[in-house]
Amino acid sequence: MKTPYVLAAVPALLVAFACGPTEPAGPADEHDAHVHGGGDEHGAGDAAHAHDGAGEEHAHDEVPLGTAQVGDLTVTFAQGHGAVAAGHEGHLVVKLPYSDRGETIVRGWIGGADRSASLVGRAEYAAAHDDYDLHATAPDPLPEGVRWWVELQRPAGTRVVGSVAPILE
Repeated sequence: MKTPYVLAAVPALLVAFACGPTEPAGPADEHDAHVHGGGDEHGAGDAAHAHDGAGEEHAHDEVPLGTAQVGDLTVTFAQGHGAVAAGHEGHLVVKLPYSDRGETIVRGWIGGADRSASLVGRAEYAAAHDDYDLHATAPDPLPEGVRWWVELQRPAGTRVVGSVAPILE
């Protein structure tokens, strides 16, 4: 009787088709469509905003913020998209003191160490510059003593947290 085989195959087919395609959505350094605080709008994968050209400079004006200790690491930071403003998106470039080809998970937020009222963003690795681009929205209102905070999660799972002072409006 073929009925048990057909009944067993139907759920397997449903699971296979329900999960959708298994191909990656795109390069890790493409951005979703979004609008920056100054009204600068970028579409998904917008070439003017993507960071995928070898040797290409960042498409944004960046201001060095210097270095800061994040755990046992001395990390270099720069801020793009202008000054941090309440309720607007900010851009932070995070340069690790080693090349890991995107293996470290970099999360960040604007606000206080406790993350309250902050939206945590996950940075995207930009292979062309060997750094991480982080976009995060600042809380409104900005808390007193606001800082850029980053959490680095190494491939082994260890996490360290540190901060750097932003350029404010």
